[in-house]
Amino acid sequence: MVTGASGYLGSWVVAGLLEAGVSVHAAVRDPQDAARTAHLRATEERSPGRLRLFAADLLREGSYDEAMEGCAVVIHTASPFIRSVADPHRDLIAPALEGTRNVLAGVNGTPSVRRVVLTSSIAAMCGDAADLEDYPGRIVGEESWNTSSSPEHEPYSYSKTVAERLAWQMAGTQERWQLVTIHPSFILGPALNAAPTSDSFGIVGRILAGELRAGAPDIGISAVDVREVAQAHIAAAFLPRAHGRYIVSAQDTDLLGLARCLRPRFGRGLRLPRRYAPRGLVLALAPRLGLTRRYVRRNVGYALRVDASRSRRELGIRYRPVQESMEAMAAQILARAARRHSDRMTPMDTDRPARGAR
Repeated sequence: MVTGASGYLGSWVVAGLLEAGVSVHAAVRDPQDAARTAHLRATEERSPGRLRLFAADLLREGSYDEAMEGCAVVIHTASPFIRSVADPHRDLIAPALEGTRNVLAGVNGTPSVRRVVLTSSIAAMCGDAADLEDYPGRIVGEESWNTSSSPEHEPYSYSKTVAERLAWQMAGTQERWQLVTIHPSFILGPALNAAPTSDSFGIVGRILAGELRAGAPDIGISAVDVREVAQAHIAAAFLPRAHGRYIVSAQDTDLLGLARCLRPRFGRGLRLPRRYAPRGLVLALAPRLGLTRRYVRRNVGYALRVDASRSRRELGIRYRPVQESMEAMAAQILARAARRHSDRMTPMDTDRPARGAR
């Protein structure tokens, strides 16, 4: 079973499993929502009879029990990746924490399950880049834990941390199923779903829109392609030797480095940043940029370094260059923007009701 199966990452996990010949129970919010599940059904057409969709809700107890029935592996990808929220507890912490609790309670009640793969994050290993000053070798490793995030400061990172700690706690109370956690860095690359909600698309979209043309904040980022993240989940699900925590990341870079990846292919048509924004300016403009000043002080001007060697060695992941991921993602974002613009410019068909008519 795959949770969050219609999402950015979950869709690629489902596609990879079907391609490998695995039968998949895909848990989504509403299987009847054609707009959100069309890409899954298109994938299923290439693997007839091996994909079933089930309705499930992260916050509803027992919601995943039917989808989980008869499954040997559960891959839990469902958790919001949204950094700007009105209510951190409602929008981030509760879905991550209670969703994990509900999924694993279902696992405890499903005798067929032998392995659980949980999508965590490097955010559960490091809250602020400044934290690396106290890490061995100033690098994030599989033994690292985030101790600086809270519901008030970096609530997304906090949500991933408490959800993973709960998962390990629940795994430790039994011996039937084994837990493996996957810790992606900043996920890039194309989406299979039509309207991805991951913050990754918002951040790359801002770069493409020229919002950072005057200068990019010097924020360290480690990045990885969504297709390798999906591959890591599948390897962790089925390789007998897979165990523990795995960092999944292709390259350490920063916002300016991501923008530079786009220059060879898109540079002439886009207003891409060429320099770092002064730290003082970023600090002054932090609220307008959607950042807290504490975040700026703890992250701007600090490099982020992670060690993903274990995922290469034990899961067999071969990472593609970040430039390839950025180009594919940018091309998709720009193509969708062009289609939206074209739709707005197309004269209305008078045989159809106006938009919004009932």
